[in-house]
Amino acid sequence: MTRYFCLDEPELFALETVVTAAEPGRVRLERSPFYPGGGGQLPDRGSLLWSGGEVALAGFETQGDGIWHLLAEPVTLSDAVVAEVDRPFRQLMRELHTDLHIVNALVYQGFDGALVTGVQMNEDGTARIDFDLPEADNERLRGLEGAINEVIRQDLPVLETYIDAGEAVDEPGLIRSRSVAPPPTADGRIRVVEIAGLDRQACCGTHLAGTGASRPVRILKIDNKGRHNRRLRIGLDGA
Repeated sequence: MTRYFCLDEPELFALETVVTAAEPGRVRLERSPFYPGGGGQLPDRGSLLWSGGEVALAGFETQGDGIWHLLAEPVTLSDAVVAEVDRPFRQLMRELHTDLHIVNALVYQGFDGALVTGVQMNEDGTARIDFDLPEADNERLRGLEGAINEVIRQDLPVLETYIDAGEAVDEPGLIRSRSVAPPPTADGRIRVVEIAGLDRQACCGTHLAGTGASRPVRILKIDNKGRHNRRLRIGLDGA
């Protein structure tokens, strides 16, 4: 995994940078503030500004150790640009991703270390997280809503660090997915996100600096998806 600039600076929404490679409709940048998506989190939205105008981003394409920024128009850019992140959309993804960590922590602690089988965040302020929970009581799961919002109310700090990949594998409960793990950086390290006093797990997405920056959360629905899969759908109040 490339160590994305946005993970170290998630609240920097405009960055002066330089085009390092360009083709009609796509560019590579010396530094990029954008999160290209992954781990169930949607990619950032935004635009590139230069002396001749502005163009919206249409997506991202990872190739080798770099990222192509796909443009909404077939323009060819060069030299200096300003990369601007869609701030409200980034904030929405940070809220949802942080809230899913809270849900994950409470289910892991309260349901015998249940592992995640899938995650998806949506642009409408909802998200789903699937767990390997063949015998869980849906009403007990639904009852987690109060505990989720209590963690938000407490405004616990959300911290990050990097540890060696071998340490990550050896630390119980750090990798929570049934089938996948966050890829290591080029120097063989895994990013760890910690909600102080509550949770610590490997993750490569963007998060809030504190749980209190999230709106309250509602558990919208719980579905049985196959013999082992239990799906929790959550939504942000007012989204």
